[in-house]
Amino acid sequence: MATPPERTPAHLANLDLNLLVTLRELFRERNVTRAAKRLGVSQPAVSASLSRLRRHFGDELLLRTGGAYVLTPLATQLTEQVETVCAATERLFATGSAFEPADSRREFTLLMSDYPATVLGDRLSRLLAREAPRAALHMRLVRETIGGDIVETIRLVDGMVSPRLGHFRTPVSSQPLFRDRWMCLLSADHPLCEAESFGPADLTPLPWVVPYHRDAGYPSASPATRQLTALGIRPRIAVRVESYRAVPDFIAGTRRVALYPARLAARLPAERGVRAVEWPVPLDEIDELLWWDTVYDKDPANVWLRGLVARAAAEAAP
Repeated sequence: MATPPERTPAHLANLDLNLLVTLRELFRERNVTRAAKRLGVSQPAVSASLSRLRRHFGDELLLRTGGAYVLTPLATQLTEQVETVCAATERLFATGSAFEPADSRREFTLLMSDYPATVLGDRLSRLLAREAPRAALHMRLVRETIGGDIVETIRLVDGMVSPRLGHFRTPVSSQPLFRDRWMCLLSADHPLCEAESFGPADLTPLPWVVPYHRDAGYPSASPATRQLTALGIRPRIAVRVESYRAVPDFIAGTRRVALYPARLAARLPAERGVRAVEWPVPLDEIDELLWWDTVYDKDPANVWLRGLVARAAAEAAP
């Protein structure tokens, strides 16, 4: 493939915005025929668009391997960017217009970790299916600790669920969703599970499993380690994992320990081989909020979505 030409504003202005939607469906389906069906156009039309996209990026994007297509390394890199840009474009053109949930085909994007996704997911799914059956939801799971570019991140989604994140350089709106408390997660055969009592001194020297701890340094933006730091505990981190639901897998059958949300602990079956016990000293509550860019404060679709998420959180109350 030839090197793609330098991008200029004039060059980009000549691109058809529909190519973005075609690219998204090609990446999702990895099949020209299925992408054409989802777009409601002919297969030759999608093939022609794919040719234009290949010329633009100077890359094959989709490679035929046997009877299937696979993404090239560049296409894999572009996948999440395309999803984000398409969602942001849809919000841009929908902002300020009348919104009827029952008729909307809009795709909403929410960003959160797998913890609030588990707490809210089933209720939110049912409410969305009942009130906006034609709308779609893109539940983006964070892959690392939410960092300093949070303002830019919020601009690219309809909303984000996370704990309190401090002050922002630009206005960001929020509303409380639900609260939770920390439990101490141990292997079911851990000696401390049978102890009459134990304290922080018993836990501090143990190896820890910590979700969303960005690196080995301190202080950390991870909610769990931030809580421990407030107590003067610097845990010896044995496992860092980008998931709350994966934490029990690294606890069972070991002498490791973790802070774990009670709402998730209540969902753990006995066969996972772990036990959640009360933390020996008082800890701060987990306070999850919904955040959004202030430009959407009065956007009818965003107002409706925020209400939907709030109702899902209310129904998920323990």
